[in-house]
Amino acid sequence: MNDVSPTILMLLLALLGGGILGAVFFGGLWWTVHKGLQSSRAGTWFVTSAVLRFALVLSGFYLITYGQWPRLIACLSGFIVARFLVIWLSPRHVVAKEPNDAP
Repeated sequence: MNDVSPTILMLLLALLGGGILGAVFFGGLWWTVHKGLQSSRAGTWFVTSAVLRFALVLSGFYLITYGQWPRLIACLSGFIVARFLVIWLSPRHVVAKEPNDAP
């Protein structure tokens, strides 16, 4: 029993870490799109954000998984769950139809 508990704890921590990384990654993506579309320098926003988000996530995955595939699967699972949570929690913007599109 003593060997199982630390393993489960590490997998749960990897799942939580993946969730945090996913929230930062996808939340940052949402924020970048929101700010980038309002900016006159959208390309700078998107490139800078992508580099920072990928660097953070890859570093986080490396540190969390420590080269062990069960931790990698748990971390990826948390990352994917965070993606769906960010999509679900992010505000929706309604796009108005153009007057020419009216029937």
